[in-house]
Amino acid sequence: MAAVNVAYWVEGEGPALYMVHGIGSRHVTWDAFVEAFKDSFTCVTIDLRGHGESPVPPVPYSLEELVEDVEALRTKLGHEQLHIIGHSLGGMIGPAYAKAHPERTLSVGLLSTAAGRTEEDRNKLQGVITRMRNEGVGPVLRTLVERWYTDEFIAANPDAIEARIKQVVDTPEAVFLSVFDVYAGTEMAPWLKDVHCPCLVLTGELDGACSPRHNHFMADELPNSELVILDGIKHSILIEGPNRVIPPLKQFLMKHR
Repeated sequence: MAAVNVAYWVEGEGPALYMVHGIGSRHVTWDAFVEAFKDSFTCVTIDLRGHGESPVPPVPYSLEELVEDVEALRTKLGHEQLHIIGHSLGGMIGPAYAKAHPERTLSVGLLSTAAGRTEEDRNKLQGVITRMRNEGVGPVLRTLVERWYTDEFIAANPDAIEARIKQVVDTPEAVFLSVFDVYAGTEMAPWLKDVHCPCLVLTGELDGACSPRHNHFMADELPNSELVILDGIKHSILIEGPNRVIPPLKQFLMKHR
C-alpha cells in the first residue's frame, strides 16, 4: 500500500490543521476556513489522490490508502502532531487517521459524515452507485446537487453550483466511483470507541445521508466528543454555510489548540 504524494497548500502559523475534502471536491472548498484559521493554525489543504492537482493512481482506492496519504504528507512537512478536519468522505478519513496514528492526532472534526447506517441507508447509497455505474455520473449529478444544497441556495448561487458540478465532471469517473465506494462501504461504528482524542461532530439538520441521527450516534460512540447540528442546511456546509460552521469549529479548535 504505497502512499501518494498528494498536492498540498500550506498557509498560516501555529499548530498544524489538516483539512480534507470529500468526494469529487478540491482543496479550494476550504478557502473560507483557511482565511478564518490561518492566524492561529498552520492550515494544510490537499487534493485527495485522483482529484485536482494530485496524481491519479489506478483505482480502486481504500480508506487506509487515503489515510496513509495524509500521514506521508505529515512526515514530509515535519509536523509532529496535527488537528484534522474532514467533510463527508474526509470526515471518515479524519477519525480513521486518528485511529491509525493516535500519537499524532490532537483533535478531529467530523463534518457532514455518517456512521451507524441502517440497512435502508446502505441500500439507498448502493442504489445511487448502481445508477451512476449504469448511466454515468453526469445524469445523476442534478440529483446529488439537490441533496447537497438547499433549494434557496441553488436558486441564488448558480455560479457556485456550476463550479461544484465542474469539479465532479473534471474528476475521472473511475476515481469518483471508487471514492464513492469508499464512502458507502465505510462503517465507523465498530471502531469509533477507539478514537480517544477530542472530536467535534457537526452536520446540517437537513442532510439526508449524513443526518442528525447518524451524528448523534457518532457523538455517543466517540469517548470525547461534542455535537453541533446546524438548522436549515443540507450536506455542502463548507460552501453553503461556512459562516455557520466556522464559529463552533473555531471554538472547538481553540479549546484544544
